[in-house]
Amino acid sequence: MADDPYKILGVARGASADDIRRAYRKLAKENHPDLNPESRLASEEKLKIINGAFAILGEEEKRRQFDAGAIDANGEPRPRYQRAGARSASADDYGFNDIFSDLFGRGGRGGAAAGGGFGEQFGGPTKGADVRYTLEVEFLEAALGAKKRVTLPDGGQLDLQVPEGVSDGRTLRLKGKGKPSARGAEAGDALVEIKVKAHARFRRESDDLLLDVPISIDEAVLGGKIEVPTLSGRVQLTIPKGTNSGRAFRLKGKGFKGQTGTAGDEIITVRIELPEVIDEKLAYFLSEWRLSHSYNPRKD
Repeated sequence: MADDPYKILGVARGASADDIRRAYRKLAKENHPDLNPESRLASEEKLKIINGAFAILGEEEKRRQFDAGAIDANGEPRPRYQRAGARSASADDYGFNDIFSDLFGRGGRGGAAAGGGFGEQFGGPTKGADVRYTLEVEFLEAALGAKKRVTLPDGGQLDLQVPEGVSDGRTLRLKGKGKPSARGAEAGDALVEIKVKAHARFRRESDDLLLDVPISIDEAVLGGKIEVPTLSGRVQLTIPKGTNSGRAFRLKGKGFKGQTGTAGDEIITVRIELPEVIDEKLAYFLSEWRLSHSYNPRKD
């Protein structure tokens, strides 16, 4: 690193330790390879330079030595100051592990168990790239779950279990099913976005299943039992006497299984449907009936 570490981090020579740390955090995040997949190699090179600057300024003694001219911008002793027995500093001496834990949630101090040491973040093994795919599933497949074979953009195939109750737009992550790492690290993930096709009769609202069901005039007036479809088969629904069009009936637990494991409800809305042909008897009956039983449903 040939440049002045103060210039690299964009801080004044009199900057406080907190100012230096904040400047480093900002630059490290902006130039992290995971956030710049289109320019990963260039980002890695920038980070090496940023790292070198913070290796000097992020540790009080190193900074004091640099300011005094005892070491150069690469952290190497200048000839007249060089002494034997100096140890090489580790990444953790400068707080890199803590900083990257804060920035990217990769555990605290401690090498591989914490998600990779400093060397892995800069020039070491890098996780393979993720691949993205959109999978279209039928409404009932999303409701009940299904096994699907996914063909990825690169032609590879993998089997996927569509979970019961999956919602439209949800992304499923398949660990290790993405691109292999060019440096021997773990493979990336496959991210599969679910698109649910519309159903001819059913609709979804949150975890509830919605269904409109037609009923006849006599069923609305006299009541009765009708069969209605659910996700688990057909069940009987009791229609009370005098049921109006638009009345909703709730079947508890007959909806979609939510991510918490609790199922929503099925909400059935009835619609009164007239016969295709109004016969003379019905027309005559209603014409006589309304003479003495007329009412105004639009009174409000």
